[in-house]
Amino acid sequence: MLFSPAPSESIEEAGHAMRRNGNLSELIKTAARKAGFDLAGIAPADDFPELARFPEWIAKGRAGDMKYLESRAPSGELRRACLRSAFSWARSVVVCAINYNTAHPYSTENGDADHGWVSRYAWSRDDYHHSIMRRLGDVEAQLKTICGAATQTRAYVDTGPIVERVYARYAGIGWLGKNTCFINQQIGSWLFLGVIVTSIELSPDLPQPDRCGTCTRCLEACPTGAFPAPYELDSNRCIAYLTIEKRGQIPEELRPGMGRHVFGCDICQEVCPWNRRAPVSNKEEFEPREGLVNPALAWLAELSPETFGEKFRRSPLKRARRNGLRRNALIAIGNSGNPSFLPVVERAAQDEDLVVADTAQWARRRILDE
Repeated sequence: MLFSPAPSESIEEAGHAMRRNGNLSELIKTAARKAGFDLAGIAPADDFPELARFPEWIAKGRAGDMKYLESRAPSGELRRACLRSAFSWARSVVVCAINYNTAHPYSTENGDADHGWVSRYAWSRDDYHHSIMRRLGDVEAQLKTICGAATQTRAYVDTGPIVERVYARYAGIGWLGKNTCFINQQIGSWLFLGVIVTSIELSPDLPQPDRCGTCTRCLEACPTGAFPAPYELDSNRCIAYLTIEKRGQIPEELRPGMGRHVFGCDICQEVCPWNRRAPVSNKEEFEPREGLVNPALAWLAELSPETFGEKFRRSPLKRARRNGLRRNALIAIGNSGNPSFLPVVERAAQDEDLVVADTAQWARRRILDE
């Protein structure tokens, strides 16, 4: 649920009252608000229908090379398909969300082909994993203070054996869109999710209805056709996957559709009507680092190891690795069609990294229309 204005009483005072009323769930959500989250809710640690489809999605090869998604419990079950296969003691999941939207144009609103596009979530001055985990730690500490130090918990931000979006839906703070992103009616989909799995049985919230209706703008806008059906993503064709997770060569038939994206993609969120009036975050830590909104493609293509290490320290962009970013920049350069990039391309074509060199040769052919 969306938080109401902050109550005047302290956590401790609220705790005494809520313990008397048996309303631990409300106390935990109050702790989440005080920690800086915009949304919080409680879901039971159940196996939901969306999770039952996860093994089929994996079997179809939709996860691409992300083998970590195939992690299995000793029982042989996929951990992400059954939370209790990973944590037999799990009874509830506290789901927290925070708005990371900033007051900068969308990629669809800026057509500067000489500059790349970094996904909105990765602009931040600090890696969001750290800032969200700090807040989750505050909530987790309050949970143990209220319920006892012996309470079992695990806190995760994108790193655990749990599909956060599904539990966020059943925690009552939004729904899963046709683009598979999580959407809240008031805030939209520019949300970071964090979860705390706990052994405490908390009163769950009610899931919200799907409010996508007949809209298919996200599906139609994807330039690489990454949605074989509503609510289903094929990672192999997703620009975010290709620019971040994919190692080695990117299939040539997908490169033109990548446009100028060098790390992630926001298109399916940018066209979503629920983001039309998305509020701007008041969290300073989500403001972009200098140079990450529309970074110069020539600079990215020629990143030195030293510059990469210095510029992207504690940044999500490190996940793509230096030569991954260079590869992506060269694809964007090829898509620009701008012959002024040819000196950069020629130098990259001699690079010792074979993927970078091969991508540079492709970019040269594309610029020269060979």
